[in-house]
Amino acid sequence: MLPTVWEGEIWSCSWCHAATHVGGERFEVSRPPCLPVEMRWERAVADGLPADVSHAFGISDRTLYGIQEAGISPSDCRWLPERENACGACREVAVVIDDRWLQAMRGEDARVSVARRL
Repeated sequence: MLPTVWEGEIWSCSWCHAATHVGGERFEVSRPPCLPVEMRWERAVADGLPADVSHAFGISDRTLYGIQEAGISPSDCRWLPERENACGACREVAVVIDDRWLQAMRGEDARVSVARRL
């Protein structure tokens, strides 16, 4: 018997950081298109991070290049790699990750979405 309600989950690829949304009321599997580097990351916040350096929030409670602090989370602010105080190591990792996305998955029309019909 198929489930009637399935809570949604977000799966994130640790190699290219693609986020795949799975589940929900429509049993949807979707992956948004790749956003440009300056629109893709949130600034990481945590008590142990220096205030004068802007780090990008990655996955698994770490900055994009791997600093792990207790209570680290993404902020409501975008992390902008072109800013003077942007972490250089986060910038380098962001460029590498951006290069891993397939060219066919870039742009607004590249969104993949499949929903099961009920």
